[in-house]
Amino acid sequence: MDEQTIQSIVNSVLRELGEKDLPSGQVTRIQPEGKSSQQNNPPAYKPSAAAGSQRSSEQKPADTGEGLEDLSLDKFIHWNGIENAHNASVNDDMIKQTAARVCQGRAGPRPRTISLLRFLADHSRSKDTVVKEVTPEWLEAHKLWEVQSCATDKSEYLRRPDLGRKLSDEAKKIIGERCKKSPQVQVVISDGLSTDAITNNLEEIIPPLMKGLESAGFTVGTPFFLRYGRVKAQDEIGELLQAEANLLLIGERPGLGQSESLSCYCVYKPTQKTVESDRMVISNIHKGGTPPIEAAAVIVDLTRKMLEQKASGLKLKR
Repeated sequence: MDEQTIQSIVNSVLRELGEKDLPSGQVTRIQPEGKSSQQNNPPAYKPSAAAGSQRSSEQKPADTGEGLEDLSLDKFIHWNGIENAHNASVNDDMIKQTAARVCQGRAGPRPRTISLLRFLADHSRSKDTVVKEVTPEWLEAHKLWEVQSCATDKSEYLRRPDLGRKLSDEAKKIIGERCKKSPQVQVVISDGLSTDAITNNLEEIIPPLMKGLESAGFTVGTPFFLRYGRVKAQDEIGELLQAEANLLLIGERPGLGQSESLSCYCVYKPTQKTVESDRMVISNIHKGGTPPIEAAAVIVDLTRKMLEQKASGLKLKR
C-alpha cells in the first residue's frame, strides 16, 4: 500500500470524526535503529485549535497513582445511573430490592462507563471460577481426600461433559477401599462448574449438615471430593457404596455477579438407570441466596423424608 493510499484512508477517517481543512501531509516512516530519525516530512495530521480545546476540556484529572476503586464495593453494586429522575428514591429502592442490573442509565445508545466496567468485571469473575482448580492444599486443610472422574484435566472436563459423569478406574478402587459400605447417607463434594462455590461455602455447610444427619440418627458414609464431577456421577457412586440416600454438593454454573452458588442434588438409591425426575435439588446456596446453615437444615429434613418414604424426585410426596 503506497503513501498516498494510506493518507487517503487517514483523511477519510478524520472527516468522519468531524475534522475539516485537512492538510495533505505525508506518512512519516520510522527509521531502523542506527539511521537518522529526523524527518523532513510534515506530520500527516495536525489537530485544529478547536479540536484541541475540546479535548482539553474533557481531560480527566491527573493520575494520582492510587488506582481505580474496587467495582465490587456496595456503592457500585447499588449504583443509580439514572440522571435527573422525577423521583430518584423510587429507583434507589428498586435497586436495593434486586441484584438485577436495573436503573443503569445510558450514554446515547451505549451503557454508562460504570455499568460497562461492572459487567466486564463480573463476566471475568464468572469465567475465572469455572477454570480455577480446588488445590490439594485446600482439600488437605479441610480433611478431604479426592478421586477424579474420567476427565483428565479442566479443559477436557469442559469440552466433554460425558467424561465428568463417569468415575475413573482408580477412583472406583479408592472409593471401594476407603468408604464405608451401605451407609444410610453418603455425602459427596464436587467442584462442578464453580470452584468458588466449594471454597466459599463448604466450611459453613458441611459441619451443620454432618451434625444434623448424625443427630437425626442416620449412619453417614465417608465424605470425599470428586474432581471434575458432573451430577450423573452420583449414580455410579451410589451403586458402588449401596447408600440409601446420596447427597451431592456441587458448584453451579456461574452467572454474572454470582460465582459462588452451590447446589445439593439428592436421590434415593441411585443407579445407572436413575433419571433426572428421580433427583431433587436445593440450589442457590450462598450468602446472597439460601444461607449455607439454613440449606443444611433443609437437606437434613429432605433426607429424612426420602428415607421414610423410600423415594425421591417425583415419587416423593411432600
